[in-house]
Amino acid sequence: MEISTTRRGFIKGLIAVGTLLALPATLLAAMVRPKVAFDSKAIDASLKSLFGDASIEASDKINLKVPEIAENGAVVPITITTDIEGVESISVIIDKNPTPLSANFNLTDAVAAEVSTRVKMGQSSPVRALVKAKGKVYFTTKEVKVTIGGCGG
Repeated sequence: MEISTTRRGFIKGLIAVGTLLALPATLLAAMVRPKVAFDSKAIDASLKSLFGDASIEASDKINLKVPEIAENGAVVPITITTDIEGVESISVIIDKNPTPLSANFNLTDAVAAEVSTRVKMGQSSPVRALVKAKGKVYFTTKEVKVTIGGCGG
């Protein structure tokens, strides 16, 4: 590795080190991937790994924006927002994917409870958005039809 002796290189390095030092340990811990939940091939096992024995109930306070028809299953855009207070995490489960847990976002009170991502879907399936808040888990579901070549078939 070459050390930059220019002023610009020094400043970039200083900013990088300062950024790393500014990250609190709790934020770094939140970035740990829940391996068992992501690797599980069963929805129940993923849910148990993520939420333990917490009850999961339907909620109309979760807005799941996902296309009804996805012309390209390789890139399906998803946006999840909620007004539920004290959101700890937002997760996406796609029932018919080989590994159902597609995304898991750990949040703090310092951010708005809104996430956007793109997921891969192998076939038409229900898509579930799960929100964990104050020890409870809420969900909403939408059906997404994946087409081949965008022809609706």
